[in-house]
Amino acid sequence: MLSGLLIVLLPLVLGYLVPVHHAGTLALINRGVNASVYVILLLMGVGLAGLEDLASQLSRMGGQALQLFAVISALNLAGLWWLSRRLGLRADPSRVVPGAPTSKLAAMTGSLALVGAVVLGVLLGLVGGNLTGEALFAGAETLAEWVLYALLALIGCQLRNSGMPLRQILLNRFGLAIAMVLAVTSLAGGLLAAPLLGLTWNEGLAMAAGFGWYSLSGILIGDRLGPLLGGVAFFNDLTRELLAFVLIPLVIRRHAALAIGYGGATSMDFTLPVIQQHGGVACVPIAVVSGFILSLLSPPLILFLLSL
Repeated sequence: MLSGLLIVLLPLVLGYLVPVHHAGTLALINRGVNASVYVILLLMGVGLAGLEDLASQLSRMGGQALQLFAVISALNLAGLWWLSRRLGLRADPSRVVPGAPTSKLAAMTGSLALVGAVVLGVLLGLVGGNLTGEALFAGAETLAEWVLYALLALIGCQLRNSGMPLRQILLNRFGLAIAMVLAVTSLAGGLLAAPLLGLTWNEGLAMAAGFGWYSLSGILIGDRLGPLLGGVAFFNDLTRELLAFVLIPLVIRRHAALAIGYGGATSMDFTLPVIQQHGGVACVPIAVVSGFILSLLSPPLILFLLSL
């Protein structure tokens, strides 16, 4: 089991060891990550199409994702509400970031496009499966594994060259506290939800360790536990982001830590524009640090838990 963990972690570590200083190369890496995510989610959809009794399996996936999301979110909200009262962090919406994107629809477009990739994969799998049989699904699984290795290497490179020094992370006590509370309450929720979903304790923890990074959690879980549970992880974390878009404007003025933290890993990218718009410039570094810590923690933690 540990050898499998090392095989998958190796590309991530190797990517993290590569310093990149050329802006064009970094842009190419970012495009490579985006393209890899779409390819793997497309292949995950093909794998879902290969399941027997697809309609009932998809219904089961939706029910499991809803249960997992409800348990984790309840603990997240309780923990972050408590932290908000302890920290006394206040948003300042009068000081917004100039030129910050503010459209929620624009921010959600990327999320919906990823869902579209999964749906397209299912349709291709249904059509292609009738023509080629099981060979299509076996080929899709092998290809997805190799694209995953490439994706992990590129993500490691992204994290290394994100411009976020370790000193800056550790000294931002607000961002660090928010990330730790979100991580601990999410893992506790995964542990509680495991028996409800018929999972072992480590599988339940792994399902909760995406921390909102749905494009990665669905891929890693799907690679080890199959496309059905990969879909559960994907939609659990995607629902977190969609709720965050609604929640942030409603609570950030009174409970800034809750609003910043609930989006999890997405607070450094997809939900950051909404945090900027409604929380002001003071919330931006806190959100970036919190999201960065969770993004750095999620991949190795999922892989470690699945290796137990």
